[in-house]
Amino acid sequence: MKHLPLQGLKVVEFTHMVMGPTCGMVLADLGAEVIKVEPIEGDRTRTLLGAGIGFFPMFNRNKKSIRIELHQREGAAAARRLAASADVVAENFKPGTMVKYGLDYASLAKDNERVIYASLKGFLPGPYDHRTALDEVVQMMGGLAYMTGRPGDPLRAGSSVNDIMGGMFGAIAILGALIERGITGRGMEVQSALYENNIFLVGQHMLQYAITGTPAAPMPARISPWAIYDVFTVKDGEQIFLAAVSDAQWTTFCDVLGFDELKADPALAGNNDRVRARPTLLAELGRRLQAFSAAELAQRFEAAGLPFAPIMKPEQLLDDPHLAATGGLSEITLTDGERAGQAVKAPLFPFTLDGERPGTRLNPPKRGEHTREVLGELGYTATEIERLIDIGAVA
Repeated sequence: MKHLPLQGLKVVEFTHMVMGPTCGMVLADLGAEVIKVEPIEGDRTRTLLGAGIGFFPMFNRNKKSIRIELHQREGAAAARRLAASADVVAENFKPGTMVKYGLDYASLAKDNERVIYASLKGFLPGPYDHRTALDEVVQMMGGLAYMTGRPGDPLRAGSSVNDIMGGMFGAIAILGALIERGITGRGMEVQSALYENNIFLVGQHMLQYAITGTPAAPMPARISPWAIYDVFTVKDGEQIFLAAVSDAQWTTFCDVLGFDELKADPALAGNNDRVRARPTLLAELGRRLQAFSAAELAQRFEAAGLPFAPIMKPEQLLDDPHLAATGGLSEITLTDGERAGQAVKAPLFPFTLDGERPGTRLNPPKRGEHTREVLGELGYTATEIERLIDIGAVA
């Protein structure tokens, strides 16, 4: 892409884990120069194992890295000098942390009224803001785990949904602040939080109760508004999701599967009729569908324009033909761990700009890969940089 919309924007992010880095990556993918400030030992997500092994390479492409020891006077001074040069500063540390180093919004705005400062937290200011938040914590206290699991068995969603979406909402707020700055010339502080993001996610269920007075049931036990909207076990034990969410789709459903007698049954004529008959109808369909393979059902449903989905695992998506054809995966080079130096594919953001997907310009950075470059651009001489490195203020 010849030109990206945020080209020329400078972002300094004091972030870690998932929420903050996601916010920075949105801006980076849109063309901003994003400088990631890491502690001397590097971002802790670089060395996570298990479910966390993909955090750093997934959420830190298109960024530069500088390592700064904020606990050291010279290091904190370098961080303030860097932040003072930024259009946007983002952080996701505990409340009060950035104040200790003169890196809070009030301190930075004294010398740069145009700065936009994004605080990405567990909770927006209020009674809970002293608590330590994790994605799982807010899913449990925010009703999402209750809605995801079976009754009596709360279950976190299978992805870091609040971290990722909280970071994205932070980026949306930053983009809004940039437009406002273009009008008024002044920056502002914006905030995004995991808990409030989670509340937004379950808002539809809150409104269901507010309107009906009936609490929303967990998704596995919900009363579906559609009769055909389920996972079916078919031939050879395969599974596939099938749906028919209108009377026209029900007619087509019966036609493509040869279920003429079901189509003709007046007790199944309307959607609400089928919903009322759902337990017996699903049992009957489950029996009939065992004659079909998942591939055959997929072929018939696709040809007829009916909703369907194979049950895929994340690893299978790396070879998904649609993602391959549309450029939905971008190659990055790993920087940490046993596979450092190897290329892997990672998903891009789900949007296009002028018909193109913003891709990978910079691989996830090595620890402090750009320290000398960034400090040099701030006006430090080579001698000064080497001294800062020697005393452990930067690396």
